[in-house]
Amino acid sequence: MRKARWMLLTALFCGSAAAAPVKIGFLSTFSGPGAALGVDQYDGFMLAVEQEGGRLGGVEIEVIKGDDEMKPDKGVQIARQLLMRDNVDIVTGVVFSNVMMAVHRPITSEETFLVGSNAGPSPLAGADCSPYFFSTSWNNDQLHEAAGELMNRMGIKRVYLLAPNYQGGKDALEGFKRTYQGTVVDETLSQINQTDYSVEISTVMSEQPDAIYTFYPGGMGVNFTKQYQQAGLMQKIPMVSTSSIDGTTLPALKDSALGAITSSPYAPDLDNAANKEFAQAYRQKYGREPSLYAAQSYDAARLIASALRQTGGNLSDKEKFRAALKKADFESVRGYFAFNTNQFPISAFYRVDVVKDQEGHASLANKGVIFEQSKDAYAASCPMT
Repeated sequence: MRKARWMLLTALFCGSAAAAPVKIGFLSTFSGPGAALGVDQYDGFMLAVEQEGGRLGGVEIEVIKGDDEMKPDKGVQIARQLLMRDNVDIVTGVVFSNVMMAVHRPITSEETFLVGSNAGPSPLAGADCSPYFFSTSWNNDQLHEAAGELMNRMGIKRVYLLAPNYQGGKDALEGFKRTYQGTVVDETLSQINQTDYSVEISTVMSEQPDAIYTFYPGGMGVNFTKQYQQAGLMQKIPMVSTSSIDGTTLPALKDSALGAITSSPYAPDLDNAANKEFAQAYRQKYGREPSLYAAQSYDAARLIASALRQTGGNLSDKEKFRAALKKADFESVRGYFAFNTNQFPISAFYRVDVVKDQEGHASLANKGVIFEQSKDAYAASCPMT
């Protein structure tokens, strides 16, 4: 591999190479409608770095930030810069599945570890899995499988589905339908980054389902939820969602989101020691509630730290470093966390409602576990063991 040869030559001519910091490329969306998600990802990761005084696992690191602009081709361009110009040892981040599908192979084919902390496209959990890819989030389908089961428990018999037209949106609908036992009245794949949802809302009004299920991350979720509330439908046709209403969108939505029900891998009030420490530190540093994007990225930093600690920061033995990552020897803010054979997490999912807190502000509250230890549906197709 080109990168491997470059590193060998560097080691031969620079005796101090072993003392250099471990370089981590942080690739995410920092501009456009999805920027808030990338900012939360980065802030969560850097909080863990700050807590260790600029290190991870006791090892000095250097974080190099790159903006994919939510564009797959731009993501590939930045990934190649991180690999070939900056010579990073690890890449982390990536919010959107279309970007992840584009950058995954260019990164992993260079035998560089990619630790994703959000996007989890189904192909990468199955036949296209890689020993160099780990996720601290979920396979896309898992998010929505939990929502389907939640609606079963709520007794919802007829539902209308809405999501954006890209890999993550398509995975959303497939995952939901895998567990939902009622009738899907119909479904709509909206244009990505769409701002006007009057057609979708009119269709919902005409179909009169028992509830709707939405997956509109970032600004899409803000626009749809506000318009749905303004149409007077939030109380008439309940809205259940994943990633439409979360820590990144609630500050913009405020009371517009009251009454919404979500399924999520994370809630700021989860009752475990790791989360209590993380949530308090995040609020203190950034002045806002942590989102699932921040939490998953904080976990990514803690995962990388655990592997660096076990290997002394030496990534030259790829199998040893992979084995250290696979142990997942850290306390996740999500609670139970282990890796499946495809290196995607086995972890919990929760019902999280939008309610008024003690101060009268719209907030996210954990209302119980949907799945204790969710496993994705694609691990059996992954040839790794």
